[in-house]
Amino acid sequence: MELAKNLCIILLTGILTENFVLSKFLGICPFLGVSNKFSSSLGMGAAVTFVMMCASLVTYPIYYGLLVPLGIEYMNTIAFILVIAVFVQLVEMILKKYVPPLYNSLGVYLPLITTNCAVLGVTLLNLTEDYDLLESVVNAFGAGLGFMLAMLIFAGVRGRLAECNIPKALQGAPITLMAASVVSLAFIGFGGVVENIFGAV
Repeated sequence: MELAKNLCIILLTGILTENFVLSKFLGICPFLGVSNKFSSSLGMGAAVTFVMMCASLVTYPIYYGLLVPLGIEYMNTIAFILVIAVFVQLVEMILKKYVPPLYNSLGVYLPLITTNCAVLGVTLLNLTEDYDLLESVVNAFGAGLGFMLAMLIFAGVRGRLAECNIPKALQGAPITLMAASVVSLAFIGFGGVVENIFGAV
C-alpha cells in the first residue's frame, strides 16, 4: 500500500506540481516550436514520453551497474545523452516509416529531443532523488505525461491567440511567452490537490 501511494505521488508530482516545462522550465524549445498544432503537440508529447521512459529504464542499470563500479560516475551525462540519442533515432525511424505526416510536421524538433534538457533532466533527477528502477520509470512516465499535457494545453491557447486581434508590438514571441507564463501560473494550484489527496508531498 505504501509503495502504491509513493508511486502515485511521484506520478502526479511529475505531471502537475513539478511539471518539467511549466515548473522547471526544461524542454522549452519544442514546447514553443511545435505547440502551434494539436496533432504535432500530441506526437511530440508521445515521442518525448517514450524516450523518457526508455532512457530511464536503461540509464539506471548503466549508472549503478557500470559507472559506479568503475568509479566514473562523472561520465553519467555523456553516457545518458548517448542512450537518449539511440532511442530518439529509433523514434525517428518509426515515425518516418509509419507516420510520415507527423514526422514532417515535427521537423527539426524531433532530432532535437536528443539534446532536450527535459529528457536528460529526468534521468539525472532519478539519481538525485535516489529513486529505484520502478520509481525512475514512473517518474519518467509522469514527466512525459506532464510534458504532453503542457503541450496540448498550450496548443489550445495558441489556437485561441491566433483568432485574437493582438497589438503589433506583442505579436509573435512576446504574446507566446506571456501566454506560457499564465499557463504555468495555473499549475501552481495543483500542489494543493496532491497534498489533499496524499498528505505531504
